[in-house]
Amino acid sequence: MLNAGIKHNQPTAFIDLLPEASVRRLLVIASSITVLSIVGAFGSNLAAQDINAPPTATIKPRIDTLHGDVRTDNYFWIREKSNPEVIKYLEAENAYTAARMKHTEALQKTLYDEMLGRIKETDLSVPFRDNGYWYYNRTEKGKSYPIHLRKKGTLEAPEEIIFDENVLAAGKKFSGVGDWAVNPGGSRVTYLHDTTALRVYTLYVKDLRTGKLLGDSISSIVPSVAWANDTILFYQTADSARRSNAVWRHVLGTPQASDVKVFQEDDVLNNVGVGRSKSGKYIYIPDDGFTSSETRVIPTANPTAAPQVIAARRPNVEYQVDDIDGYFLMTTNDGARNFKVQRIATNALGTGKWADWIPATDSVFIQFLEPFKNYVVVVERSGGLRRLRVKELRNGKDHYITFPEPAYAVSPTQNVEFDSPTLRFVYNSMVTPPSTYDYNMGTNQRVLLKRLEVPTFDPSKYEVKRFMVTARDGARVPVSMIVLKNGWKQDGTHPLLLYAYGSYGSTTEAGFNSSVLSLVDRGFAYAIAHIRGGQEMGRAWYDEGKMMKKKNTFNDFVDVAEYLEKQSYTTKEKMVANGGSAGGLLMGAITNMRPDLFRAVVADVPFVDVINTMMDASIPLTAQEWQQWGDPHIAEQYAYMKTYSPYDNVERKAYPWLLVTTSLNDSQVGYWEPAKWVAKLRAMKTDTNPLYIKINMAGGHGGSSGRYDVLRERAFRYAFMLDAVGMAGP
Repeated sequence: MLNAGIKHNQPTAFIDLLPEASVRRLLVIASSITVLSIVGAFGSNLAAQDINAPPTATIKPRIDTLHGDVRTDNYFWIREKSNPEVIKYLEAENAYTAARMKHTEALQKTLYDEMLGRIKETDLSVPFRDNGYWYYNRTEKGKSYPIHLRKKGTLEAPEEIIFDENVLAAGKKFSGVGDWAVNPGGSRVTYLHDTTALRVYTLYVKDLRTGKLLGDSISSIVPSVAWANDTILFYQTADSARRSNAVWRHVLGTPQASDVKVFQEDDVLNNVGVGRSKSGKYIYIPDDGFTSSETRVIPTANPTAAPQVIAARRPNVEYQVDDIDGYFLMTTNDGARNFKVQRIATNALGTGKWADWIPATDSVFIQFLEPFKNYVVVVERSGGLRRLRVKELRNGKDHYITFPEPAYAVSPTQNVEFDSPTLRFVYNSMVTPPSTYDYNMGTNQRVLLKRLEVPTFDPSKYEVKRFMVTARDGARVPVSMIVLKNGWKQDGTHPLLLYAYGSYGSTTEAGFNSSVLSLVDRGFAYAIAHIRGGQEMGRAWYDEGKMMKKKNTFNDFVDVAEYLEKQSYTTKEKMVANGGSAGGLLMGAITNMRPDLFRAVVADVPFVDVINTMMDASIPLTAQEWQQWGDPHIAEQYAYMKTYSPYDNVERKAYPWLLVTTSLNDSQVGYWEPAKWVAKLRAMKTDTNPLYIKINMAGGHGGSSGRYDVLRERAFRYAFMLDAVGMAGP
């Protein structure tokens, strides 16, 4: 299998919650902010800056007129990354934040130690088998990155190092490994490495027999990479806006100049991918937008063949492709809002003779398939929860895998062997750490291979609540919550952290989060609002939270917050809101809509300058995003977007405590968006509440790389939250 589910460039949610990667790739995001000291004076309004006073950004008006509407942007100049005045302004903000948060340093250290204490620093992942080898990772105490390993034949065999991310990261301010893959014969590995934080990678090929790098280094590429055979691989490149637009074929030992471009997509609304199917028979080239799909296929037995289209693109028809013995399977929304599965014989491809195989229903959303030689696992959503249905190919019988808790998260993982009766999945809940199971699809027997060891964690101390909140238009919004079992009362005396994402069809599962226990143990309730814009309640849940219905996302969050206050889960004076990236847009919108409803808001890498960003197709991701938020060149869509764009709706009024984070090299949400937003808020707000921005001067969309930095930044966020509700004392 290659890709499944809704396809998009999906940002990653913060606070230890990973929204579902619908292209089946896990984006490992680390967050760390480097506090830099400010030296010298800068800007006409910033000379001799007192770090105990908030910086004041220089006003340099830029006037734009669109559809007869005049907008003035006083801080557009902050986008000039090469301007020394910009860098000095950002450094001044960092210095101010560090100075104002200095009183929490001891608390930050305590929180960091607590969170680190819940991590087994030296640990092994569960090995999985592929082409005669067992693959696994090891983390070691004091090292920030994993080591990728394997053993041949049995787990008793000698250990081989595939590559060590700590070695790659040595001397680097940022180090990120993208895709990596071992060739079918097991003799070579190719991996993608980024040291810029811009998600622009260099491809390397390592000979696993000698440990030496080959001369096949290829720069300026983007994930993913796929081997056709032992000497031919496929990779991707991007256009000037970092949109993945082309797939290339490379023969080992030949110069990059000899590489063949096998496909290029010029429509800026679409992104190209590449991958090897689980059966090993095909290279898939998906070419996906937010509203339509077109996939091409190349047989690995003939990797120089021209790619063949699986099904021609049609407006508003999305599909994903898998293959089993003798058939292609297509999961599609063609006449099926919640998706259906069709199939066609592989030798009939091009005839258009697709037959329905799994019909669509109004109550069950088919997310993707996990194919095997004799089985297909259908990954579905119903009632807000994910379900795994096993379908046996030889007799058509199917059954569901059952789970013990009323609210949980489950995902197939590491199912790389096609001819296997075993499904591997990871199960967890808000009180159950990630637990890896092997499930025999023939006997229905499951074996727990490993439950993540969480030192000091006692699940009996906590209680999980799940309930529905009626939104203003009658929609029923699920909420998941964890609290202490003893000592916590629903009497309005406790603080509460409310988290949500609500975009791109990304589902925020009610999964395990060891870090947030540092808040819960101090009396916080931690709640997840499964608002529209995600797919928790099916495809319609996503459709009702985008484009001209985007404000449903914000209204749902506000309605959940009001319910929590009215039902005495917390009070307005003790409620904290958090979201990141597109969830940061949510934070900006609700801060403008209902600043009185929250004591504090933490907006991580927030997408807040909606109009300006969507007007500029040179910014990474912009053009494709027109199918998520709207195209401001269209008058009706411009008018709607302007009603909620956080930057455009800052007013002269009181705002809650605010912490905003960003990174200078963020390729998904430009640093200037949160920086401009903070500058405008400083100039407009009428309150004396803290407003801090923390800029990582070397990081990307998720901040810095390295697991220890993740915890340090999280400790900073939590210290701010605790300070806001009066709990920052010793």
